[in-house]
Amino acid sequence: GGNVAMDVARTCLRQGAKEVHVLYRRSREEMPANEEEIEEAEEEGIHFHYLTTPVEALAGSSGRIAEVRCIRMQLGEPDASGRRRPIPIAGSEYTMPVDSIVSAIGLAADLDFFGQEPENLRPGINKWNTLEVDPVTYATSVEGIFAGGDVVSGAATVVEAIKAGRQVAISIDRYLRGEDLKAGRGIQLEPVDLPPGDFPKAAREKMSRLAPAKRKHTFEEVQLGFSEAQALAEAKRCLECGICSECYRCVDACMAKAVDHDMQPVTEDLAVGAVVFAPGFRPFDARLKPEYGYGIWPNVVTSLEYERILSAAGPFGGHIQRISDAKKPQRMAWIQCVGSRDASIGNDYCSSVCCMYATKQAMITKEHEHDIETTIFYIDMRAQGKGFDRFYERARDETGVRYVRAMVSRVVPVPETDTLILSYVDAENRIAQEEFDMVVLSIGLCPHPSSVQTAEFLGVRLNSHGFCATDPLDLVASSRPGVYVCGVAQGPKDIPDTVQQGSSAAGCATALLAEARGTMITPPPEYPERDIVGQAPRIAVFICHCGINIAGVVDVTEVAAYARSLPDVAFATNCLFACSTDQQKEIKRVIDEFQINRVVVASCTPRTHEPLFRSTLREAGLNQYLFELANIREQDSWVHQGEPGAATDKAKDLVRMSVSRARLLEPLHDFAYEVVQKGLVVGGGLAGLTAALAMAEQGFPTVLLERTAELGGNARTLHYTEEGANPAAYVRDLIDKVQSNPLITVHKNAEVVASMGSCGNFTTTVAVDGNRQELPHGVMIIATGGEEYRPSEYLYGQDPRIITQKEFEAMLVDQPDKARRLRRVVMIQCVGSREPDHSYCSRV
Repeated sequence: GGNVAMDVARTCLRQGAKEVHVLYRRSREEMPANEEEIEEAEEEGIHFHYLTTPVEALAGSSGRIAEVRCIRMQLGEPDASGRRRPIPIAGSEYTMPVDSIVSAIGLAADLDFFGQEPENLRPGINKWNTLEVDPVTYATSVEGIFAGGDVVSGAATVVEAIKAGRQVAISIDRYLRGEDLKAGRGIQLEPVDLPPGDFPKAAREKMSRLAPAKRKHTFEEVQLGFSEAQALAEAKRCLECGICSECYRCVDACMAKAVDHDMQPVTEDLAVGAVVFAPGFRPFDARLKPEYGYGIWPNVVTSLEYERILSAAGPFGGHIQRISDAKKPQRMAWIQCVGSRDASIGNDYCSSVCCMYATKQAMITKEHEHDIETTIFYIDMRAQGKGFDRFYERARDETGVRYVRAMVSRVVPVPETDTLILSYVDAENRIAQEEFDMVVLSIGLCPHPSSVQTAEFLGVRLNSHGFCATDPLDLVASSRPGVYVCGVAQGPKDIPDTVQQGSSAAGCATALLAEARGTMITPPPEYPERDIVGQAPRIAVFICHCGINIAGVVDVTEVAAYARSLPDVAFATNCLFACSTDQQKEIKRVIDEFQINRVVVASCTPRTHEPLFRSTLREAGLNQYLFELANIREQDSWVHQGEPGAATDKAKDLVRMSVSRARLLEPLHDFAYEVVQKGLVVGGGLAGLTAALAMAEQGFPTVLLERTAELGGNARTLHYTEEGANPAAYVRDLIDKVQSNPLITVHKNAEVVASMGSCGNFTTTVAVDGNRQELPHGVMIIATGGEEYRPSEYLYGQDPRIITQKEFEAMLVDQPDKARRLRRVVMIQCVGSREPDHSYCSRV
């Protein structure tokens, strides 16, 4: 009569049984199966025989089961389980024709093996043939033997078995450490008051089921889920324990008084020698392109919004669904260049990131849901970054992302289905339409208005789009000396280019300030260190509330009390903010007053606060490495917010482990070793020259190696860029600066023979004009450059009219009359790039 019997009976029906009968020795009221299971079985036509017990199975003439003899029962007095005992009714036997019998009865523990053990190792066994244990500690009558699960409770659920296993593990842990097995356990939970407010009571919505005729011969899901109306009604039953809205309760709750709604801007004057301007950007407002329906049609979203949809921490938990009806889309489209490369709105620039993030999103979509069709409508696919072209090809060829070269003119909805029709002109200049369930707009990058204002009062010139204007060959130098720009403030770019520009801007700023390096540093004072060698550990433990980040989940007072009980702990307390200035003073006071020689702080991540606490130990006269930090925020309270009891127990474990480690700590001392204050740059092209000059301008002697007889590399042969700059003239000027810098030594016709050593202390052997010499240096920069691909295809080398781009540029500069006589010129792209032997885009 349990849930197993219901599952077996309903499965037999689905496996083809014409009739299924359930025999149960008690009445329907005593059946242990869930009422819902019984109802669904009755709906499917399963026959229930209550107050009936099978007596024996009878075979037919073929020797197979043909009948089962049963006897009717009546209910007597309750038995030990509390249910009325079934009693056979004499003379009520009858037979029932059957051809299969499935036994769906309970389980029993097999404890016979204990009979082979000595008397003193046999735990107590009760009349139900299960082990007798302490209800709190799960200890048996034999010391050191614990038991849990069905062998104690009888047949029960998996969850109950897991609970018992955890409690047994806690008891064994305490037993092995000689602790009280019952302390703090067996406490009854008290009900928690509801949040303030009047909440009308409402019954849970009843979920509709698949009709019995449709389900009883299949294994389709019986529960059909809530309708939208039911889901909304069920959601309204929520107690609304959400975030507040301008009620100032946050001010009351913040014990550190850090929240101030009345805070006003404060102006400060800072004396600096250089400024790095990196204010970021603002995404394009897609409402400015009304033809795409953003803000009008719910299933048109921006790329940033879709990024949130994909996120596991997003509004849908990472499940892809439409906004209008929460259904999974089957066909999705991305429209590229929304707010970029569009002269009609004044943004005729490329935002650089859209092609790759659309490709990434389409691939992740396919990873989440393989059957979703993904289409990207693009004007040009610009995948010029390192590895980007291979990423694009993998999306197209392996993942199945469809790319359509077209300009989408408008998006209109289909009212009945909320699908979207895209109209576009394809690559052959034909008008076409396609229907999609969801559309993602790949929005571009725009300068933020506040960035424009800041640039103006910094005195930095802007270009026509509002980005900082810079020289095409010196991208981080703004129009005002000493102010450097990087990232999207200089112009739209992706993450790799942004990081490179950030490093470049920092290098330029530090080179400008090289003469002042170290002049404003105040060396920390030296503190005498107390000798603790040979002393027994005396540990202080500080448990941090971190406001409510930790204390809102973990009972920090209880954890502090637990810490006091640990061996070698001389002091333990809890504090509001362990990182506050006042608390640092308190830690130093405790170290002095209680003669503490090791400190444990249980708070947040060591990445941000460990240096602070070590400094406090140093100021208190302790070796800074006599410190342990237990992370009970990221590793506990933040990940167990719904389980305060478990989080508190875990915090105790983390503190206990940190105290155990602290007990073994010994003083450590930093030592310094000489770093060779020289740099080595390999490669004398544009990159190598720039790197060598940057290091020298920061005050470090630098050796520059060039394999050929001339510096400059490929840049010597380039005469102009699309912006009108002259790379050859720029590199000549750069060579003059390098060769005239007294800190730079240039070796031409040089090759690296060998290099050995480690960071800060390398020795590289080079051959200069055949003569070997060893160069000591602390760092090495590899800037060996590349060379133009020499084609073997397209008749290159066989016909003088077939030349490379560099040769063509040289003709334009050196033979202008010949260039003027040309009437038709064909340029073949990607020769030597984006092919099996060279699967990358050469970008230039």
